[in-house]
Amino acid sequence: MFVTERPLTPTFPRDLFAAIDDLKRELNAVILAHYYQDPDIQDVADYIGDSLGLSRKAAETNAETIVFAGVHFMAETAKILNPDKRVLLPDLEAGCSLADSCPPEEFAAFKAAHPNHVVVSYINCTAAIKAMSDIICTSSNAVDIVNQIPPEQPIIFAPDRNLGRYVMQQTGRDMVLWSGSCMVHENFSEKKIIQLQVEHPEAETIAHPECEEAVLRHARFVGSTTALLKYARHSEKRSFIVATESGIIHQMQKQIPDKAFIPAPPIANCACNECPHMRLNTMEKLYLAMKNGTPEITLPEDIRIAALAPIQRMLAASS
Repeated sequence: MFVTERPLTPTFPRDLFAAIDDLKRELNAVILAHYYQDPDIQDVADYIGDSLGLSRKAAETNAETIVFAGVHFMAETAKILNPDKRVLLPDLEAGCSLADSCPPEEFAAFKAAHPNHVVVSYINCTAAIKAMSDIICTSSNAVDIVNQIPPEQPIIFAPDRNLGRYVMQQTGRDMVLWSGSCMVHENFSEKKIIQLQVEHPEAETIAHPECEEAVLRHARFVGSTTALLKYARHSEKRSFIVATESGIIHQMQKQIPDKAFIPAPPIANCACNECPHMRLNTMEKLYLAMKNGTPEITLPEDIRIAALAPIQRMLAASS
């Protein structure tokens, strides 16, 4: 008779917030979280921000361990900037549909087919794509980065076609676009947003530039997650229809409690305005990652070094 041992179920402290705070002190760790994370993770984080802000914090931190509550490419960026620090990601499966839409081998062939082009890559890409890029950008600084490139210089913009199209409109530049996209930002329904605008005529629509052009044309303001938050804070309007991943609404309600925020609806009757990859991270996984020191992000040194230069160029151009 064979007895099959059941895998041990991890036990968790009653107060995860206190336990995570204890581990932060013990490990000399910093928790960086994106706006799209679960509200509890946002509340326990040392810094919450968009990709540009998170990159800056990752470059500046004196912590020995960086716990990145976000998705894989974000943790990779922190490791690129901090080769001697331990970088933990609560769930290694927390990927990114946009990053996945740009396979390195296919992009290498695409780049080779457009010689003499400067490659501007959105930070939502893998380390391998960053290593093939000349400069990185975020949704916060993409327009400014492209405006700094000489007008006669041809440009490849990857991997987000929607952000690339928006940047082209804002700068007047003709760019060659890689045809990638974000599964969440392409899921917003133009028809349902118009219906919401009719139901809430007092509300302003604000949107992330990863959204499709049909959605962006109904927005009063287009910007990164941080820019959307700042706009809502300073606008005279009291209510907003928010076309980006719904995690940002936690910070909006927290920082601007006297205003109302309506999440833009997806095409289907689902929770498709939530990123399933971002939501793989949980407080329990965050605690276990810090307690066990794993999953840890590692990168081949040649890829890390090649990816570092375009990130540094972005940080210098955005200072």
